Amino acid sequence: MCTEQEGAAEGSAPPAEAPGHAGRGLDPLLVILQLTDSAFPSGFYTLSHSLEGFAQAKAVDPDSLPALLEDLLRHGVGPTDATALALAHRAAAAGNRADVIDVDEHLYATKLSREMRLASTRTGRQLLDLAQEIFDRPQIADYHRAVTAREAIGTQAVVTGVVYAATGVAVRAAVAADLFAYCVSFAGAALRLRLTDHRSTQALLRHVAPVIEETTEQALRRDRADLGASVFACDVMSGRHERAEARLFAS
Repeated sequence: MCTEQEGAAEGSAPPAEAPGHAGRGLDPLLVILQLTDSAFPSGFYTLSHSLEGFAQAKAVDPDSLPALLEDLLRHGVGPTDATALALAHRAAAAGNRADVIDVDEHLYATKLSREMRLASTRTGRQLLDLAQEIFDRPQIADYHRAVTAREAIGTQAVVTGVVYAATGVAVRAAVAADLFAYCVSFAGAALRLRLTDHRSTQALLRHVAPVIEETTEQALRRDRADLGASVFACDVMSGRHERAEARLFAS
């Protein structure tokens, strides 16, 4: 037989969240799940991240696909977009808009091909436009105004950093989530280019998980002076892809 105190404890509702903790609990996780969902209209579906250029040059096949993705993570998107996201997230969390804009400009300058710059700004501005509507956060609305007024460029990684910082997602989780979204987009492009199938796509995403973790930790340790990729083959393929007679993807 339980005591009256025990009975009251069993029948009582969970304690309310303490003041000042709004947005914690599951909300940051739910933000991540929403933004990394392949159905989220960020424009990632239109990108192959230079994979179509490699496929057109017959420089990739199903066997070499995992190695290409790993190289792009470690030497391409990791030192550029992932690093910029971490820097922008920290600056946005500190309320330093000037630093966010500076990172935005530096990231844009690292993208050598026209189509990569356009892909980054188109997806970034699309995300920002939607995020300021669905998330009621003044930081997002402020950066949206800056981009609209052409005070900031609005690259995808920097916008993502701003959105994640404003919605309470920790910087490590934010970087890892965006890298995973990149891999999902890359794998989806590989599927449409018939370089893989649905089952192999899932194996690819699981295979690359340790590289995502490694790339995340490296991105968190870099500063602005370290921004810059070293994937020259990717730049060449992107340049050729810009001039291809037929293209399925925007990049």
